[in-house]
Amino acid sequence: MANDVLAQKAQNLTNRGRQALEARRYELAVEMLSQALDCAPDLLETRRLLRAAQIAKFRQNPPSGFALKIQGLTNMGKRSKILSLAKKGQGAEAMAEAEKLLAINPLDADNIECAVKAAEAAGKPEAAAISIEAAYSCNQGDANLLERIAQYYMVAKRYDKARDAYVKLSQLKPGDQRILQLLKNAEAQTTMSAGWSDTVGKKGGYQAILANQEQAKKINQANKAVVVGDDAEAMIAEKKAAIEREPNNLNFYRALARIFMQNKRFPEAIETLQKAQTVSQADPELDRMLSQVQAANYEFQIDQLRKEGRTEEADNLEMEKNQFVFDDLATRVERYPNDLHLRFELGYQYFIYGDQDETFYDEAQKHLQLAQKSPKDRLQALYYLAMCFIKKGQRDMAVMQLETARDQIPTMDDLKKKVVYQLGLCAEEAEDYERAYAYYKDVYSNDVTFGDLNERMLRINKIINEKKGA
Repeated sequence: MANDVLAQKAQNLTNRGRQALEARRYELAVEMLSQALDCAPDLLETRRLLRAAQIAKFRQNPPSGFALKIQGLTNMGKRSKILSLAKKGQGAEAMAEAEKLLAINPLDADNIECAVKAAEAAGKPEAAAISIEAAYSCNQGDANLLERIAQYYMVAKRYDKARDAYVKLSQLKPGDQRILQLLKNAEAQTTMSAGWSDTVGKKGGYQAILANQEQAKKINQANKAVVVGDDAEAMIAEKKAAIEREPNNLNFYRALARIFMQNKRFPEAIETLQKAQTVSQADPELDRMLSQVQAANYEFQIDQLRKEGRTEEADNLEMEKNQFVFDDLATRVERYPNDLHLRFELGYQYFIYGDQDETFYDEAQKHLQLAQKSPKDRLQALYYLAMCFIKKGQRDMAVMQLETARDQIPTMDDLKKKVVYQLGLCAEEAEDYERAYAYYKDVYSNDVTFGDLNERMLRINKIINEKKGA
């Protein structure tokens, strides 16, 4: 069967599966979505829906404790087969078998582990993440599952996720020194990988369960949303002393810079981060933080000028800031060409300035197409890629991107509203008024205040009625 026929069949089955899931016909939903994945294994949204349907079906009629034990024993052979296939590099076959196992019990830790290993063997990390995330969100009270999830995230270098899991574990197993040590390790890795600015101010965290209360007090002081006055001066002195003791520890530079930022001492924050760059000349997170501080410095100055009524100077400085953001992103993309989030940010910058230079839309598309590979930015990248096609008058290409984005967003959030609305505009431009009305109605049923929907729907409804009357 031709690929396009298979893709269409998979989409039809996915739509039917989604409808069954919404109607709480979970068994039918699992059947439809499983068939869709047989046709197109790479449809991530279909896999997410299938996992939700499997969990809902399992929870609707949960087996007894004794049945679970028997089930675990009978599934041992199936798990061995999956792991054997994964070791042999037969990832696709292993994933297919893992789906059958998850259909029996999607919340069993060993079943999930098999699904993860199968996905890894197939080179499908996003599929692995779907199984982990589904179980994590639906079974947060299972200590064994939480620990497996935390371990997976540590291996995957998603240290922030691992830390969150270990925090929950520490609450489920208070006083467990092994868990506390694992939590400290995850927290340290989080700080080193993401930087101080990403970890301070978090609610919870391991400081609440540290035995050393003096250490906890210091951490709480450092993690205040804003450190000002005497606290700020004390923290600045402490971080400067720490830098003198360990001049190669970037975390101290980040911490010092953040305190300066909180107190709007942006030049000192910039100077601190520039010194840190002499320690590590190829640290993308450090570069990102410096860029954010420099942009914040511009915004602070612009705000001050506007408060003083110096509007023209403020406007000129805002233009300078915009140019800085654009040039800085271009420089960092050149320095870190494999950073997909930077690609998305630069693609977006090219898009918003496309009206000034139409060739910018071509540049935007180059970066946004690469950014689609990022799980974090994929959907936004698809949306702005479609908007580039619309700006260039390539409506059919835009519709393809928009439909892909729509099908991968499970709920009618703000992004999906924009995506479906743009599909409506494209249909209206093509004079397919009934389809346009259906798109607009889909958004309107979730948000009656969205844009100019009310006016468009009234106008299109009138056109449709007039055609029927004719």
